[in-house]
Amino acid sequence: MLSIHDVVKDFDAVISARDRLKGLMQPGGTWPDGLTLEENLIDLAWHQREFTIGHSFAYTVMNDDESRCLGCGYINPPDRDGFDAADFYWARDPEFDDTLGPAFRALVAKFPLPRVAFPGRDQPFADTAG
Repeated sequence: MLSIHDVVKDFDAVISARDRLKGLMQPGGTWPDGLTLEENLIDLAWHQREFTIGHSFAYTVMNDDESRCLGCGYINPPDRDGFDAADFYWARDPEFDDTLGPAFRALVAKFPLPRVAFPGRDQPFADTAG
């Protein structure tokens, strides 16, 4: 689970990957431009709370000794009819994309969600609106 305890490592990963993250979860989006450590802490607290109440599920991916965040994955409520979830993932460095993507999809497959959308990856963003 992504939590407030990950804030420093997560912030470092987000900032180091900021150019790759712009628009990844929302077309034309500018996040994480201007993100501060405090704002990231608020975001992580929100993700943690949503996880604990079962609304959505955010996961962090760490290296073997948990000293470095490699990326994150998010299982969210669907944003259009016909799907059970809208899921996103990002990797800190391009070389982690080929590992993180399949690993996150394998995790998602363990949830009772037969119809999962991966907007911007499997479905164009234009096809994900309600």
